[in-house]
Amino acid sequence: MLVQDAMTRAVRTVTPETRLYEVAALMCINRIKGLPVVEDGDRIVGIIAERDVLHRMFPRLDELMAEQGPISFEEMESQYREVVNLEVRDVMSTRVITVPPDYPLLKATSVMVSHRFRRIPVAVDGRLCGMLSIGDVHKALFLKHMRLS
Repeated sequence: MLVQDAMTRAVRTVTPETRLYEVAALMCINRIKGLPVVEDGDRIVGIIAERDVLHRMFPRLDELMAEQGPISFEEMESQYREVVNLEVRDVMSTRVITVPPDYPLLKATSVMVSHRFRRIPVAVDGRLCGMLSIGDVHKALFLKHMRLS
């Protein structure tokens, strides 16, 4: 099986200029954990994941080490409004790993597993053509090998 046999072709995307509150709404309402960031229609320039939004609220390790008193998690939580007013470009990951649609499905899965990804963009020449998730892989394998006759 190839990636193109299992990937999702209709992919929601955002741009670097998209406000994080729009991303957060998409993620919360549609249960989406990550979105490709594109420019010029389909050129992949980054990935924005749920954890990217939430990590922006957490102090870095060096900040924690320098802290002179108890940490106020309530204060950290109140930063959420500030974080969601940022643009995607402020928090997205720009190191994007993709797989091509004609890649063997289990080879793509091994790339995902080795990087601890649950989903990976499918691209040709840097242009998005789909997304592949662990769930897509499982579903494709199940349908291929467990069809009831």
